[in-house]
Amino acid sequence: MIDQFSWLDWTVFASYGLILLVSGYLLNKKAKDSTDYFLGGNTMPIWVVGISVLATSQSAATFLGGPDQGYRGDLTYLATNIAGFIAAIFVASFLLPRFYALKVFTVYELLEQRFGANAKYQAGLVYLSGRLFASGARLFMAAIAVSMILFGDIQAGSVVTAVLIIASIGFAYTMYGGIRSVIYSDAIQCLVYISAALLVLFYLYITIPADFSSMIDVLRTPGDGEPSKLTFIDFSVDFSSAGVFSFWSIITGFVLLNIAAFGLDQDVTQRMLTCKDSKSATKALVSSIFMGIPVVLIFVCIGLLLFIYYQRPDIMSLASGENGAEVVPQFEGQTVTIFMYYVLTDLPNGIKAIVTIGIIAAALSTLNSGLNSMSSVAVQDIYRGLIHNNKDLTEAQLVRAGRISMGIVALALSGMAILCFYWQQYTDTPLLAFALSVMVFSYSGLLGIYFTALFTKRGSPLSIACALLIGFLTPVMMQPYVQSLYLPESAQFDLGFSWQLLIGTALSLLVCVSGRQRSTQQ
Repeated sequence: MIDQFSWLDWTVFASYGLILLVSGYLLNKKAKDSTDYFLGGNTMPIWVVGISVLATSQSAATFLGGPDQGYRGDLTYLATNIAGFIAAIFVASFLLPRFYALKVFTVYELLEQRFGANAKYQAGLVYLSGRLFASGARLFMAAIAVSMILFGDIQAGSVVTAVLIIASIGFAYTMYGGIRSVIYSDAIQCLVYISAALLVLFYLYITIPADFSSMIDVLRTPGDGEPSKLTFIDFSVDFSSAGVFSFWSIITGFVLLNIAAFGLDQDVTQRMLTCKDSKSATKALVSSIFMGIPVVLIFVCIGLLLFIYYQRPDIMSLASGENGAEVVPQFEGQTVTIFMYYVLTDLPNGIKAIVTIGIIAAALSTLNSGLNSMSSVAVQDIYRGLIHNNKDLTEAQLVRAGRISMGIVALALSGMAILCFYWQQYTDTPLLAFALSVMVFSYSGLLGIYFTALFTKRGSPLSIACALLIGFLTPVMMQPYVQSLYLPESAQFDLGFSWQLLIGTALSLLVCVSGRQRSTQQ
């Protein structure tokens, strides 16, 4: 335990644990059947579904990465909400009505109606693979942060313990009541991590010896020749990872990213399918985007204030060199985000525990969602369809299978998080960037085959399988750590993940439409 972690921190932390126990007991009502377990009986209120979608789309990556984006960049990340609204219109027009008309449990059942059962199984497996990597990496990041604060180190034993603590809480919170428990717990966790972020933002603001107008002036002119950190829309053309939040990237790759997240990713879409109809689901989706704007702004503003705190010693009245460009955020020799560096070195007692709680809450909101959505795909698409060949199973059998598969998923995610810890020791790959963009690997193929299903009469079992494979391999082959295996250093390139998704989707679509539809299909 680090010296600054006092009895006050432990008291706050224990209080949060008590809240988890009480709320978990109250929320975990026994699910009546599989519809209740996986879809909440299609009776969930719009407002709570909207909050759940917001909490699901965010995570410990947002909690830690949002401030880092503000510190290193500007406000352009907020402009990605433009893509969110465009994607919401598409999903509400073409996908949600189809899902409700078919009364699906998972979004991949639409492919079964269009291309046959194999397409559903293949898409479900691609989703499970991508979600295992993405959610496992996010769980690892949360565990690293918790290990630093709780145990004062990031040794293997401490990180593994932190992983098991978070995974165990998430599993216990979700296993019994299903999606209904997940959605209501998401609302609680969302309130917790937003409150923690607001407290940090307020503390930072009162710590900086400057008024609001002075801070704005500093951010508008951060240094000689440096662009304003208050830039909201960037019209420059930059295809590298540094330009991933440019306007052109947002209206192309980010639109595709949001269409996939809102309409093709069971992790998010399952929340909307718990509403009574597609119109209610659309209202929940749009409300989540509106709510997400101020929430993301909070995290980015923390990073903007950290820029003043560490990079402007003239404002902070500190000796030159004490704070400034020489600051390298490290912990035990390992580079960490600027936000974690601030938490470890400058936050006072009490607030440090609240930040820990915020990180755990953000992790739980995403972990719980992943547990239930992966379980629903595993049961409805794989266990029920592939293993039992769509034979009639009792509701009790399906619910029991859901709980068992959720335990398996919890173990798999824990294993992936632990693997990420050891994997990071032998690679220079930035895990935060990997966690934010890893779903591109599966989104590319899914987008290609869904566009084929919605807007053409083409596609065959072989072309679907090839499209999923091409969609997966295309962005993988563009990763820096993969390029080094097959390209000389002079030929290696840096391409933003939004552009990787655009190229991967285009290639996947071309491959998928090359197949001719079988005459027996409708």
